[in-house]
Amino acid sequence: MAINDAIHWSADLGGGTRVALVQAGTFRSDAGALLGPVPRLLWDHLVREEIDHEHRLTQALNCLLVETPAGRLLVETGIGERLSAKARAMRGYEGTPIEPKLREAGFDPASIDVVAMSHLHFDHAGGLLLADGSRAFPRARIVAQRAEWEIALGDNSRVVASYDQPELRLVRDWGAEAWADGERELLPGVWAIPTGGHSAGHQGVVIRGTGDGARTLAFFGDLCMRPWSANPRWVTAFDDFPLTSVEVKGELFRRAAEEGWLVALSHECRTPVGRLMPDREKYRFEPV
Repeated sequence: MAINDAIHWSADLGGGTRVALVQAGTFRSDAGALLGPVPRLLWDHLVREEIDHEHRLTQALNCLLVETPAGRLLVETGIGERLSAKARAMRGYEGTPIEPKLREAGFDPASIDVVAMSHLHFDHAGGLLLADGSRAFPRARIVAQRAEWEIALGDNSRVVASYDQPELRLVRDWGAEAWADGERELLPGVWAIPTGGHSAGHQGVVIRGTGDGARTLAFFGDLCMRPWSANPRWVTAFDDFPLTSVEVKGELFRRAAEEGWLVALSHECRTPVGRLMPDREKYRFEPV
């Protein structure tokens, strides 16, 4: 796996399994929506230096590149190349999309065997296609939960607002070739684990190394997007099923803390990888 400035962070998990975090640009989201029902009094000090004049926060588009003896996998695809100029300006989208970003790292997108997405919101599934409509990862199987595809292409106006349905219809058949119904091993040692909560078919990805000193890295998608997400009770206004988020986060975070997993945050710019540490009735995120 190439290591250069195009890769934000990398690690050897053991047994020939390596992971690298690639940031495919940034966009901006409303701070209040990201912190959901949490009173501003509790979070204002956490974002005071970051929040802009429109009360928005910068969100990184963090993708994971995974190399194992059995193949190569990409987790998430970011926003991609197909936004209109108006949508790009509205979302404050900047930076290099995932396909050219991988090439900057010396990594051929055509060599990827599996693309796994935590869910199909525009900022996670937008990079499946290139600007001309061709597949960005022509050899890859696309793995998201069947439940996610069904709700993303449904007609619930509250739920579908976060999905780019016209774009998803273009890749639906591609996605249907390998969609998951529950937990699935994507490559040896790499598992997709359904979580729900943030969306109906949201899933996490857990990557386990092997051999002496083996480590595990988890990507919990938008259940754990920024350091403050380490508190299981802090959910976003974008969580369609917030009570499920709280329950699932509590269990996943407990296991991650007890077993010392590395955790990659989906939207953190500066310190996207760390560990979850017990902190009374919650957890705190400690960068590595």
